[in-house]
Amino acid sequence: MIDEEEKEEIINDDKSGSIPIEKKINLTIREAAEYSNIGINKIAELLRNPMCNFVLYVGTRKLVKRKEFEQYLSSRREI
Repeated sequence: MIDEEEKEEIINDDKSGSIPIEKKINLTIREAAEYSNIGINKIAELLRNPMCNFVLYVGTRKLVKRKEFEQYLSSRREI
């Protein structure tokens, strides 16, 4: 489950909207959830894993590297 600070960050990240998700290099947690049809709690959980190769830290913010995220999903049968 995500904490209140992470939830507030996710809610406030929905500002861009001008570039289509499939053309972005990095995605917010909300965009990654929309793009993949996976819940924000599950994506936040995946990003907390120290072995996660699709997380990008920008200061304290976490972004999802879209191509690596797609590769991760393609190589899994379940998450």
